[in-house]
Amino acid sequence: MTTPETDRTMAAMSDAVMRGRTGDVAGARTDLLAVWAATGSGGDALHRCTLAHYLADLYTDPAQSLVWNVRALDAADALTDERVAEHADCVTVAGFYPSLHLNLADDFRRLGLFDAAREHLAAARAASPELGSDGYGRMIRQAIDEVGTAVDAGDTTPRASAPGPT
Repeated sequence: MTTPETDRTMAAMSDAVMRGRTGDVAGARTDLLAVWAATGSGGDALHRCTLAHYLADLYTDPAQSLVWNVRALDAADALTDERVAEHADCVTVAGFYPSLHLNLADDFRRLGLFDAAREHLAAARAASPELGSDGYGRMIRQAIDEVGTAVDAGDTTPRASAPGPT
């Protein structure tokens, strides 16, 4: 199994994410974009999925976030359980989809594209049985419900529980 200590790309991503969490969003974005440039659009699917997922969270503009969330979903579609298992135990590609579709639904909602948001909410809900009953699973399910409520209300404002720069 690879770890951030043995996978330099994952280590660089981890460092950048920590940089962003300590308030240096611009620096984190710059670092992750450099890793993306080195990885390339045809690089390792796990790296691309992870990078795009993290990059999406660093943009307050839903259109920019959407670009990265689409890239994360595309990379997940090219990912195998075997590759994921090399990096993390007890995780499958199917477990990525609730969050990936949630993020797309939220971007579309914030852009006022409620039909597209509903499609991705349906996909997130359909994939949610892959989530565990742990804190992460509960958080994603709650966020799916929050985005669904906002879509039903025609609300395009950012939700307080969304990841991203502050």
